[in-house]
Amino acid sequence: MADYLIWGLIILLIINTLAAIFTVFREPRPVSTIWAWLLVLILLPGFGFIIYYFVGRKLSSQNIFRIKNQEVYGMTGLKAKYLDSDQKHKEMAKFPKEVQKMIRLLYNSDHSIRTDNNQVQIFTDGQEKIDQLVKDIYAAKDSVHVQYYILTDDETGIKLVDALVDRAEAGLEVKLLTDAIGSRLLSKKSIRRMQAAGVQFESFFSKSLLLIVNFRLNWRNHRKIVVIDGFIGYVGGFNIADEYVGKGPLGLWRDTHLRIQGDAVKTLQSRFMIDWFASKKASPKDFDREYFPEPQVEGTTPMQIVSSGPDEESDQIKMGYLQMIHMAEKHIYIQSPYFIPDEAVFEAIQLAATSGVEVHIMIPFKPDHPFVYRASEYYAKQLLQNGVRIHKYREDSFLHAKTICVDGKVASVGTANFDIRSFALNFEVNAFIYDEEVVGKLEAIFEEDMKVSINADKEHFAKQTLWKKFRQSFSRLFSPIL
Repeated sequence: MADYLIWGLIILLIINTLAAIFTVFREPRPVSTIWAWLLVLILLPGFGFIIYYFVGRKLSSQNIFRIKNQEVYGMTGLKAKYLDSDQKHKEMAKFPKEVQKMIRLLYNSDHSIRTDNNQVQIFTDGQEKIDQLVKDIYAAKDSVHVQYYILTDDETGIKLVDALVDRAEAGLEVKLLTDAIGSRLLSKKSIRRMQAAGVQFESFFSKSLLLIVNFRLNWRNHRKIVVIDGFIGYVGGFNIADEYVGKGPLGLWRDTHLRIQGDAVKTLQSRFMIDWFASKKASPKDFDREYFPEPQVEGTTPMQIVSSGPDEESDQIKMGYLQMIHMAEKHIYIQSPYFIPDEAVFEAIQLAATSGVEVHIMIPFKPDHPFVYRASEYYAKQLLQNGVRIHKYREDSFLHAKTICVDGKVASVGTANFDIRSFALNFEVNAFIYDEEVVGKLEAIFEEDMKVSINADKEHFAKQTLWKKFRQSFSRLFSPIL
């Protein structure tokens, strides 16, 4: 009897292994991701396939964004203004050659038009950001379009809910798009209240029967976009909840967000509309109004709004990060709460540091996701060997900013972390900025952050316990699927 059980177990393990190999090789993936999923499927027979079915499948083959014609989404006027007859950007000679190359890269990969007529305001304090946002919404005259990964109706979130209700009751068009997982704590009571006032509410990858049949569980819309009257746009790292104004268990919250006026707002509006209709299952024929008015300001900040997500084969924001790292000659400043680079990004940072570029990477002092944080520590520790300087932001706070600045010439601020999830699994949006004055402000903020950060050098990591070092190495094995 025992022999039959042993042979039965061996046969089941063989079948499980063959099924695992077949499953992970069905779709093209990075080698590191293949090995990570093989490890899960083989070490967790049966149960591993359940995990894979919910969070491991690719999305790019599915037609999620059925409406992609940007001619419909207000891009015609921007193309006429900024592109020539060959569909190439005008006035490129005013930029350094490496910046010209980057602009072309982001346009060719994401059709992101470089706009020059922009004004930018930087927020690093959550309370200041939410106060200005609510003020702008109450001042709206025509439309308010809001998209957040996390929106809760706690003390902070209810301020936004109240503002949206007020504008909807005043007869404005108010659209609210949230992520089904990220905003799962937004109560039905608040949703019903907003809908009763006239707010149009949609949930990206709806949470209907979420825990049972939602096979898109792993693909989250991590974008944070607000567009008010087509004139004012917001994009960056802050979500809407008490913790983002420093009232959560992690203490003070350090993040970076942008308030934009100018032509770039049209590209944010376009991105919002594409996401909205992906959730609402509508068509461009539903447009019965003007969403892309001409800016009321004169600005001098060139920028591109770039989106990426698992519906695409190319990782547009990651390519932008790579181009910035490769173009660096003097210094690179990176801030990210989750630092789990893939092989290409890791080697690019190694190459930059080894070639003499001063590279600074800032991560939180403490974790909000321990498993992910230990993997971040592992990669940070490895880069110390190449001369990269690692900083852990102040002990009484949490760093959530997603920024990179290079040589005082180019910066990126947005929703994408320096991790594989942001590169390949989440829907993200970033602003790439080519204004030395704005970039200088962002670099000055980073340098101020360094003054209150801990220098995580080799001695810092050497003092860590063996258990912590083991968790770092173990977590790293699953980094491609975290």
